[in-house]
Amino acid sequence: MAVSQAAAKGESLMGHRDNATTEQDMTNPGRDRAKYAHPSGEQMKALCWMGKNTVEVMTVPKPRLIEDRDVLIKVTGSTVCGSDLHLLHGTVIELEKGDILGHEFCGVVDEVGPDVKNVKPGDRVVASFQVACGSCMYCDKKLSSQCEKTNANTTEHMMYGGNTAGMLGYSHFTGGFAGGQAEYVRLPYGDVNLLKLPDNVPDEQGMLFTEVSKSVLTLTLGLFLSDVVATSWNCVVDTGVKEGDVVAIWGAGPIGQMCADFAFLNKASRVIMIDPVQWRLDLVKAKQPKVELVNFTELPKGTTVTSKLKEMNHGGVDVALECVAGEYPKGWAHAIELALGLETDTSEILNEMITSCKAFGRCGITGVYVGYVGLASPSHVTSQTDNSQTNHFNIGAVMERGIRFIGNGQAPVHLYWEDLLKKIQEGTIEPLRMVSHRVRMEDLKTVYEKFDKKEDNIQKCFVQTRFSSDKVVGPALTAY
Repeated sequence: MAVSQAAAKGESLMGHRDNATTEQDMTNPGRDRAKYAHPSGEQMKALCWMGKNTVEVMTVPKPRLIEDRDVLIKVTGSTVCGSDLHLLHGTVIELEKGDILGHEFCGVVDEVGPDVKNVKPGDRVVASFQVACGSCMYCDKKLSSQCEKTNANTTEHMMYGGNTAGMLGYSHFTGGFAGGQAEYVRLPYGDVNLLKLPDNVPDEQGMLFTEVSKSVLTLTLGLFLSDVVATSWNCVVDTGVKEGDVVAIWGAGPIGQMCADFAFLNKASRVIMIDPVQWRLDLVKAKQPKVELVNFTELPKGTTVTSKLKEMNHGGVDVALECVAGEYPKGWAHAIELALGLETDTSEILNEMITSCKAFGRCGITGVYVGYVGLASPSHVTSQTDNSQTNHFNIGAVMERGIRFIGNGQAPVHLYWEDLLKKIQEGTIEPLRMVSHRVRMEDLKTVYEKFDKKEDNIQKCFVQTRFSSDKVVGPALTAY
């Protein structure tokens, strides 16, 4: 049995906490058709996790409303996120066969529960990737990613000292909610976790595309408010990028690309992008010519990322942003430790960031780090007070040089999405800059494989369903 599935079994044996006020572990309506499947008997396509490094597009029941504040969404657009690869690889624990993936999607309201008054069937909406109750201590402050009432997972609480909010399509570790890489999604607390998308996109923005209605354009752009735009914005503002800063970004994927745009928007003087894949660096440069590039695989012998950055700017950078994740080792030592389960997340990039910053610089961590940097694995955690060893993590430099080491957390989407929607409408930010492909839901298995291998220059894709408009916004359709 895979580690991810074994962890799910362990959670089942321990039992959940009693804090959740919404149904847990409803990752596929087929788990209990009598309880979760739509009474019409309608079927839908959905992308399901079937084991480590294996996903399949399957036919499953359409979900039904099961709680009074539920909203059923007909999905018109989805995407694949770099975070989904952590699920594919089994790095994020507590997945079970058949779990529906995907946490970024938009669509049209299909049905609403009796207590939902602010949206109605036919409304065009984008969903937050996190499930928030709207009334707890964190939700009152719009810190939706830390909602106290939507994730009762005991293992996560023991590991982290608290629970995050429930998250769509992101394993039982975060509540067990079916995701958005599907034709329909049941959204708990739908009156809180949906943002209505208006039609009033400026003509100047619409002119970028031929014969595209404003509603189609807004819906397509609005999709990315679900996660990537809010996550990138949170990374930049939470780490405190300010006027004149020199900013280094590890990772030239969609998050890194948007962080570069947002760093300049917040008046950074320079942005340096670090990545080992040249086509990704070239793509970012083409979209944002002011970005400076470092391909660390092409550095001269004896030159490190840290020494290169200090050569480019005296003393190093003011701000370092991590937009990669902890599961990707650069050296053989960490590769072995990860393979043997001696650590769950490598500290290599974190250490580079720390040593590349000026004294009293700021490091923001937005890439996913799931477990422990040290030698203790999640299976060794028996109480909230257990400590792991910091395996190769340069804690001394953090203290001695006054480095501000900031976990940006899962982005609180509700805190930002209304303002970010305005910025999209005004043309201040342009999410379509990162979209490289439009693909079909039925091809998602192949898309995952190519995205994982960084093939076909896939940066960010728009996944169309049978409900998507036939008016194409952005890249033309690629069929696999």
